[in-house]
Amino acid sequence: MAASPRKLSAKEVQALVGGLMDMDGGTTRVGENGQEVRSYTFGSNDLSLLGDYYALRMINERFCRIARSVFLPMLRFQPRISAFPPEIRSFEDYRNSQDNFVSLTISRIDELRGSQLLVLSPAFISLLTDAYYGGSIRPIRQTRNEFTATEHRVIEIVSNQLNQALQLAWRDLMRLSFNTTSREENMQFAAFVEGEDMVVNCSFMVQLPDQEPATFDIIYPLQTLRPISSQLRSRMQSDSVEDDRTWRDRLERAILSIPLQLTARLAEPELPLRMLLGLQEGDVIPVSLTESVDVLIEGQHLFTATPGNQAGQSALSILNRTVE
Repeated sequence: MAASPRKLSAKEVQALVGGLMDMDGGTTRVGENGQEVRSYTFGSNDLSLLGDYYALRMINERFCRIARSVFLPMLRFQPRISAFPPEIRSFEDYRNSQDNFVSLTISRIDELRGSQLLVLSPAFISLLTDAYYGGSIRPIRQTRNEFTATEHRVIEIVSNQLNQALQLAWRDLMRLSFNTTSREENMQFAAFVEGEDMVVNCSFMVQLPDQEPATFDIIYPLQTLRPISSQLRSRMQSDSVEDDRTWRDRLERAILSIPLQLTARLAEPELPLRMLLGLQEGDVIPVSLTESVDVLIEGQHLFTATPGNQAGQSALSILNRTVE
C-alpha cells in the first residue's frame, strides 16, 4: 500500500505560491506573459551525502522483522511492517511536515556521540492503547493536545522495546545502545537538532486489518551517522540478528538423524602374499581373538568394546572411548 502523503514544508509552499525560492540552483527564464519564472524540484533528496546507504536499508528491513513482536501485546497479532527508503532532509522541513501534537522520544547513542528521535502519531498511540486494554483495532478521532497517563505508559513500553529492536538490528554492523533521555509532545519544543541541520528520516508502515496503515518515523542526525558512513555504504553485512533456536533445533535433529556405519574389528591377522593367493573356499585362517574389540565409526577408531550376546543376538558392550 502507498504511504500516506506528507505535508508540504514551508519552503515548498512558499516556492509553490510565489516562486520565490530557487532551491535546486535552476536558471531564471521569462515566461509567455513576460513574467520571471524559476524552476523548482519538489522532494529532492541529496543521496550523495551518505551514498546509497545500503547497510542502513538492510538494518531497517531487519528492524521491521524484529519490531513485529513489539506490537503483539497491544494488537494481539504480529503486524506486517514495511520500511521506506531513508530520506535526507533538513529537520525544519521534517518538523513542518508534521503536526505539532505528536509523541517524541529522544534517545542517546553513546557510541556515536549522537542521538535518535522516535516519532509516533497520537492516532497510532490511541489505537494501541485502546487495543491493549481489550478494545477493537479501529481508528480513533483526535481532538486533544495531550496524552493520558495510560497512553504515556504505552508510549514508554513501545519506545523502550523499539529501541531494543534497533539495538538488535544494528548489532551486526556496530553495537549501539539507545538510551531514552527525554520525551516531548510538541514538535516545536523538541530539543533534538537545529532546524537547518540535515537528518536521515527512516519511515515505517504498520499494516492494520481493514483500515489504513499506521506509520512511525525514526530520525538520525546526519552528523551522527557520518563517522560510520563508509560502513553504511558497504554491501557486505551479515543478515543474522540473534540465535534462531527453532532453526538450530531443526538442524541439530537433522544432524543427529544421519546414519553412520559401525564396524567391530575382531582381529587383524597377517598373511603372506603366497598364502593369500592360494586361499580356497573352505580354508581356515588362524586368528588370535582378544577379550576386547575395536569399534570403528565410519572407519575411525572411537570405542573399545567387549563382544557378547543380548536377547539372543550378538552385541557389543562399550568399555571406553578412545582418546585422540
